[in-house]
Amino acid sequence: MAKHRFDPNKFLVKPGSKLSLVRRPTDAGKDLKDKEHGLETLAHDVSQLQEMQQVLYAAGSHSLLIIFQGMDAAGKDGTIRHVMGAVNPQGCRVYSFKAPNNLELQHHFLARPVPCLPGRGMISIFNRSYYEEVLVVRVHPEFLVPQNLPKIDLTNKASLNKLWKRRFSEINAFEESLANNGTTILKFFLHVSRNEQKERFLERLTNPEKYWKFNSRDLAERKMWPKYVKAFESALTETSTKNAPWFVIPADNKWYMRAAIADIIATKLKSLKLNYPTVGADESSDFEKLAEQLRKEK
Repeated sequence: MAKHRFDPNKFLVKPGSKLSLVRRPTDAGKDLKDKEHGLETLAHDVSQLQEMQQVLYAAGSHSLLIIFQGMDAAGKDGTIRHVMGAVNPQGCRVYSFKAPNNLELQHHFLARPVPCLPGRGMISIFNRSYYEEVLVVRVHPEFLVPQNLPKIDLTNKASLNKLWKRRFSEINAFEESLANNGTTILKFFLHVSRNEQKERFLERLTNPEKYWKFNSRDLAERKMWPKYVKAFESALTETSTKNAPWFVIPADNKWYMRAAIADIIATKLKSLKLNYPTVGADESSDFEKLAEQLRKEK
């Protein structure tokens, strides 16, 4: 197995440290020479992911939860397709978290992802996630109105800050319980620049084949860029833990972003040191006898 080309610590939001997104790069690093090198690296790690996903599935003792968050047009869909597209769909599920429905609004926000969590041997990928409840909802506190939360004054900044702090604590406890149950959690923030987002929006507005990707609300949300940056900085700072770390991945160059993410996932799966199930001597002997029967079959 070739040596991995990325140091995941360069992307890590270190637990206990404060994140400043303006100090984090959005363009490709020097880990790879060029796009061709990036595609070669991605292909190598995707091949490893295929192999290790089979072992994860066969071992049936661990699971993997991958969370993608980012600004609009950061590249979440494409990254999932290019990095995880070759994994056996029998052992992997992708879930997209849009606005909660009326039934979901009646329950605690962390009840929503529970049915989507990976069972042992499985991989779940969240395209956006329960983190929207401390991100878009923080930028738009009016979205809290239908939740009918007790003792929360939506017009009072101190009351709202108390809610965000409580939710961060609940998320950390939730993810710790998952980790204790054998779920490996990897969380990726796709860090795209405002200029690059503009170019991607323009492409969607001028290419008929990409019209379907554009929502008129996207431009209204873009105007709130500073508020989203602040919300992301707070959420990633408060919820990057040893058991559920956040990685800030430069997203202006898609080939670099995808290669880095594939490398981090492959490295983490390798570190679990999982193996295919073994059988005892007696069962192994029975297999040899059964194999011999098949060889003699006419």
